[in-house]
Amino acid sequence: MKTVTILGATGSIGQSTIDLIARAPQAYEVAALTGGRNLDRLAADAVRLGARRAVTCHDDADAGLRDRLSGTGIEVAAGAQAVAEAAARPADWVMSAIVGAAGLVPGMAALGQGATLALANKETLVAAGPLVMAHARASGGRILPVDSEHSAVFQALAGEDMRSVERVIITASGGALRDWPLDRLASATPEEAARHPNWSMGQRITIDSASMFNKALELIETHEFFGIAPNQIEVLIHKESLVHALVGHVDGALMAHIGPADMRHAIGYALHWPDRRDLPVSRLDLAQIGTLSFSAPDPVRYPALDLARRVMAMGGLAGAVFNAAKEAALDAFLDRRIGFAAMAPLVSRILDTMSATDGLEKATMTLDNVLEADRLARQRVIDAVNEH
Repeated sequence: MKTVTILGATGSIGQSTIDLIARAPQAYEVAALTGGRNLDRLAADAVRLGARRAVTCHDDADAGLRDRLSGTGIEVAAGAQAVAEAAARPADWVMSAIVGAAGLVPGMAALGQGATLALANKETLVAAGPLVMAHARASGGRILPVDSEHSAVFQALAGEDMRSVERVIITASGGALRDWPLDRLASATPEEAARHPNWSMGQRITIDSASMFNKALELIETHEFFGIAPNQIEVLIHKESLVHALVGHVDGALMAHIGPADMRHAIGYALHWPDRRDLPVSRLDLAQIGTLSFSAPDPVRYPALDLARRVMAMGGLAGAVFNAAKEAALDAFLDRRIGFAAMAPLVSRILDTMSATDGLEKATMTLDNVLEADRLARQRVIDAVNEH
């Protein structure tokens, strides 16, 4: 029996993970589930899976969760520290599906106890890739990628010699606004940017898909996880979202990973690795699909991609600043304080400012320094929005 913990259990990735585990309850023991303010869902899933502990990340939601789980024998806790403590509890496999930089500390805690960390939280490697990878090696933990693109690369590389890899191509749908005229992007609302054409995801990641900030993070994650040089990583627009990544070798061969737009494939691969098991996902009929299309991303429409390459060239704490500024800019867009097209210029401005004044490239990467860079970047975005 495998002991599992799910961080971010109430989000879309967490729910897909629970779907797989609930199909074979005899195979898993659930150490902990963590979530946000959807207390009804968190409590119901904790009871359904027989979880030992349920944690909400919000301190003020403690009483509500305790009320819902009264008499069940399930331990209840609340707050960011309680989430990290849940991640540190003994488990064989931990799903990291917390959205944003909030996933970094719990992910580090899970690795610290030697667990296999199924990483759906790309911000962990963007903000602190070298630190996280070194921590995994030192503690005996293992990281398995769960982003569909990075799972695809991981699978395509199985049994391959990394020295033969010439390039890695990750694909992008282009997001909800991919066919809009450029002059309309500035007027896009959060509701319009959150209507993904292919994937069923949370609001924030769907808007990040529309701006391509999501793919920008994935460029950096590819570099950090696989050690691929930035100039060997490419992005292609692929509207069908069926080819998730391709790996090119020195002999000219391209190994493509093709599968349905269903996150349960990548989750299931990480859950059962190194084995493959039957999964409840659709089987593609390529004859019916007929055509797969690819095109280069427009740098004017998607400036976040160039920002990601700049961040990789800078190194140091630039990734932490980039991610934090991106999250804070998204907050401002969701609050309708800035427009959709204003997010990338704002993030670029914060990178410029903090590079000039805070020495991002030369700073020592420690957890404290990463968290401080994150805090400063968020505050700089808030100040800039207020000035505007």
